[in-house]
Amino acid sequence: MLTPGQSVPELDLPLTIAARFELSKQSPQNFTMLVFYRGKHCPICKGQLEEIGGRLSDFTDAGINVFAISMDSEERAAVAHKEWDTGDLPLAWGLSEEEAREWGLFISEKRPDSEEPDIFSEPGLFLIKPDGELYFQVVQNAPFTRPSLDQLLQGLNYVIKNDYPTRGTLT
Repeated sequence: MLTPGQSVPELDLPLTIAARFELSKQSPQNFTMLVFYRGKHCPICKGQLEEIGGRLSDFTDAGINVFAISMDSEERAAVAHKEWDTGDLPLAWGLSEEEAREWGLFISEKRPDSEEPDIFSEPGLFLIKPDGELYFQVVQNAPFTRPSLDQLLQGLNYVIKNDYPTRGTLT
C-alpha cells in the first residue's frame, strides 16, 4: 500500500491514441488523477470511464489531468477505445502485474467461462500532486461502488481552494 505524502512509482505506458503516458512528465496545475480499471470485460468500469469522459472538462477546469489505466493488451484496449464512449479520456494499457502491485492494487484471476483476461487488477483511483507525491487513494478488491464524481469534484474544489493538506501520512 502506498503512503500519502510519499512519492509514487513511475509509470510509462502506451496509450490507445498511439502516444505514451509518462507520469513523470505530467505537469498539472493541481493533480494528476489515475483511474485504474479492470479492463474491457468490466461493464462497471465502462460506466465509470464513460462518466469521467463526459465530465473531463470539470476535471481539467480544476487543473486535474486524468488518465485511465488497465492491464489490458493492446487489442483489448483498442476495443474499449472504439466501443466505449469515453470522449477524450486517455486510455493507457499494458500495466504489468508487478506495476499494479507497486501501486497496491488488488489482483484477480479469470473466472471460468468468462471474457476476463487470465489476470487483471481491480479498481483504484489516485490523485498525485505535481511534485509526484500521493495525495489521495481509493483501492478496491471488487468492482462495485466507485467514488461519486460529484463528491470527488466537490472535495477537490475544497482542497484546492483551501490548500487542504494531505491526510493519512502517519500510516
